[in-house]
Amino acid sequence: MNKDDPEVQADAVVGPSKPRLLRVLGPGLITGASDDDPSGIATYSQAGALFGYSLLWTMLLTYPLMVAVQEISARIGRTTGKGICGNIIGRFPAPLIYALVGLLFFANVINIGADLGAMGDAGVLLMGGPRLLYVVGLGAICILMQIFLQYARYVSVLKWLALALFAYVATLFAVRVSWGDALTGLLLPNLSMQSNYWQTVVAIFGTTISPYLFFWQASQEVEDINEIPRRQPLNRKPQQAKSALQRIRLDTAVGMAFSNLVAISIMMTVAATLHVAGKTNIESSAQAAEALRPIAGDYAFLLFAAGIVGTGLLSIPVLAGSAAYAAGETFRWRTGLALDPREGKAFYATIAVATIIGTILNFTPIDPIKALFYSAVVNGLVAVPVLIAMLILARDTRVMKTFRIQGMLLTLGWITVIVMGAAAAAMGAQFFAG
Repeated sequence: MNKDDPEVQADAVVGPSKPRLLRVLGPGLITGASDDDPSGIATYSQAGALFGYSLLWTMLLTYPLMVAVQEISARIGRTTGKGICGNIIGRFPAPLIYALVGLLFFANVINIGADLGAMGDAGVLLMGGPRLLYVVGLGAICILMQIFLQYARYVSVLKWLALALFAYVATLFAVRVSWGDALTGLLLPNLSMQSNYWQTVVAIFGTTISPYLFFWQASQEVEDINEIPRRQPLNRKPQQAKSALQRIRLDTAVGMAFSNLVAISIMMTVAATLHVAGKTNIESSAQAAEALRPIAGDYAFLLFAAGIVGTGLLSIPVLAGSAAYAAGETFRWRTGLALDPREGKAFYATIAVATIIGTILNFTPIDPIKALFYSAVVNGLVAVPVLIAMLILARDTRVMKTFRIQGMLLTLGWITVIVMGAAAAAMGAQFFAG
């Protein structure tokens, strides 16, 4: 890519002082980083505590599937200039679309509530004080960032927040890891017939491949088209395709690699400490941080707990924003984080309502662990029809014209449908089995 390429015109967003790689990386990096939200951290911590290094192989398996699905999402947005729901409208039955958007909103709200709760717990661990005060304050910060920060500054803030996840990589090197066992767990699946083993595998799939990520990355590609003057949808400016598709592939591959590197670091850290010490009953990310302290020391504890707050500040806006994009495109509102609050009242109201409801959940007697399970079930159910709809769109010449998806990328997309369908069936079976 040369400096005159429209795909490098991100200077208009992030400023000329940023390194070239950081200018190229954007929606994919932020999407990948937001995948490691406090709820995800809890899932990876549970996996490491229960099974040590033996579930690390799931991260290698999910990586190509994540890259394929997110690249397809990004290409739909970059090619058409519309998000996922913007393209689905008119091509699928309206009741189906309304049901999917409603389920997405429900799952995202529960996730927001659980993430805010984990951030509140981390705040208490780090500084003391009332948990609910942190929940309300951090929820308010997330709302205000999205509504009142200029889009250029907001994107920059999200990129810097992604760096908070390096805390988990640093934590890994603060503990004593059995690297031989870790490498074996990463490369050689050690399958078990224990019911909670497969429940944990399903939870990992549901955590790493979530519908809100599809909507977010596609919509952020649309935002960048609107904000970077020389970018145009590829259907209008096909000459921009070569550099656009190169940039999307790099951005997505790096973003998903970053996401899985962090997940591997969390699982290995907990495996090397809590699992070895026989502490297997870990139900939240904050509980994992607290359990680390007497085993791994204050440094590891501080990094782990601080990372929960940092990644929560990144992931909650993505969860609320993806719900607002989906609702806005479905009901034909004006959507976009670059809009003035007066121009995007319904869009920003959806962001605020989703975050406020998530905050209120922390004042109720709802068990956050059960709520996350229900959210995982909904995400697993929603992911399959959304993926099928995306792949149909990706092959539709009326939508993608000469840029329809084919070859290995399409094959990996359908493999993801099969894997997520199996995960959804397993979740449903466990749910009805009690």
